[in-house]
Amino acid sequence: MTPFFTFDAQITAALFDDTGALFALGDGSVRFEGGEFSAAHDGAILCAAVHPSGDGVVTGGDDGRVIWHRRGEAGVLATAKGQWIDAVDASAESGLIGFSAGKTLSVIDARDAGFRRDFQHERTVSGVAFEPKGRRIATSTYGGAALWFARIAQQKPTLLKWAGSHTGVTFSPDGAFVVTTMQDAELHGWRLKDARNMRMGGYPSKVRSMSFLSNGQLLATSGAQGAVLWPFIGVNGPMGREATEIGYDEGSLVALVASRPKHGVMAAGLNDGRVWLADPAGQGLNFLKAEKGPAISALAMSADATRVAWADEDGAAGVVEV
Repeated sequence: MTPFFTFDAQITAALFDDTGALFALGDGSVRFEGGEFSAAHDGAILCAAVHPSGDGVVTGGDDGRVIWHRRGEAGVLATAKGQWIDAVDASAESGLIGFSAGKTLSVIDARDAGFRRDFQHERTVSGVAFEPKGRRIATSTYGGAALWFARIAQQKPTLLKWAGSHTGVTFSPDGAFVVTTMQDAELHGWRLKDARNMRMGGYPSKVRSMSFLSNGQLLATSGAQGAVLWPFIGVNGPMGREATEIGYDEGSLVALVASRPKHGVMAAGLNDGRVWLADPAGQGLNFLKAEKGPAISALAMSADATRVAWADEDGAAGVVEV
């Protein structure tokens, strides 16, 4: 039986922690698959990431608070006075949590309540991502991306420059590349060893979502009539290579993608309310939600790639066994 939920608030994020699916809501609450809920924010949740321990979720809100929600309890981890928390990421490897508020990136330690680092940027920080080992952290901002050592107080960041507004950021699973989404309908990438640029364009709409799969050899993205797959094989990554597209459907756009780096399957949520699963090495799509409806607004895959959680713009949500 597929668990199905309806919430009377917009759903900001769907996630899986070690014990199941959970949903972060625009009313400031987190709802767990088992029925537990935590209402700790005074306002909307804007971003969420699984806690480094794997137990529960870390959320950032428009109340300027970063909160750790577990089943039955919640606690404030950090605050940014008078600012919205726009982006958050967490590293199970290093135990660190990074979040942005305005032009500031802050890093805290899940195991050390006294640790905090604040890193200033010239422009607003839009996205935050830890490298796979969790020692460095990247931010996206206007004009490119910045790389910081997460624990070092006084430092100058490594700047990865490219004109335009960068809206989100991720590392490749081998730590060799950084890729950003942009306000324009394209991605931009850098190979870290020599800061070489990679233009990744050709999209009909803005890319809101990207996710690595197949041991980091593929990067799936939204923003087209199908899921766009970029090859990350060898030292050059996608340089000089064409992207491929799966699940092409002229009547819809892929709004979100979800996958896990070590597994070879990916899920896509469409702007017409449908959700599908595919193995790029195989054939065909498996529709996890075949009926059309409001656009999919949140999508996640469990760590073992056996379950997918989705939510739509009207507050409906589901958890599907793959």
